Amino acid sequence: MTGTHTAEGSIADLSCRAFAADLAAKLPVPGGGGASALVGALGAALCSMAGNFTAGKKRFAAVEDDVQRILAEAEVLRHKLIGLIEADAAAFEPVSRAYRMPKEDPARAQVLEVATKTACSAPIETMRVCARVIELLEEMGGICSPMLLSDVGCGAVLGAAALRAASVNVFVNTSELADRAYAEALEREADGLLEAYIPRAEALAARVTDHIRGRG
Repeated sequence: MTGTHTAEGSIADLSCRAFAADLAAKLPVPGGGGASALVGALGAALCSMAGNFTAGKKRFAAVEDDVQRILAEAEVLRHKLIGLIEADAAAFEPVSRAYRMPKEDPARAQVLEVATKTACSAPIETMRVCARVIELLEEMGGICSPMLLSDVGCGAVLGAAALRAASVNVFVNTSELADRAYAEALEREADGLLEAYIPRAEALAARVTDHIRGRG
């Protein structure tokens, strides 16, 4: 199946329909790493949505400075995550090229090791950024208009999903590394982010749901 983006084009600039089509197609990119970054970006966008509908309203004047601060950082994080869609795709080609090298080539193992280490960079960075997105959503959930709480809750669900999905892409790469010290350091960081932030995102989503359903 033919993809909708070109060598010169940007995966991140595809329409929702085209991105999903390329994701479904028999194409090397985008894949799980790019999808993870996109989902994280949507979580950040929902944080911004809640802030933008709260900003400038007299009722929330006391938290205006905090809302504006969160909005500014959420914008930065959203752009970082969109950039990580491209970074993840760019990192795949060297890995693919290394696998195509003849197995008897003495340079193959080292080339593959270097490429695989590079391929770890985008998903671990996606995890780091998503962790911060979850922190911002927690803060936004405490100060935004109650009308936007459902969007904060959705953002928390997406942030947790992106964090988990990105971790899978970290682990699939570290599992192939010969440098076990490097691999295990990345795995410890990924495990720490999961352990610290998945419960926080789930708790935020649960609080929002309870509030909406009149349980809290």
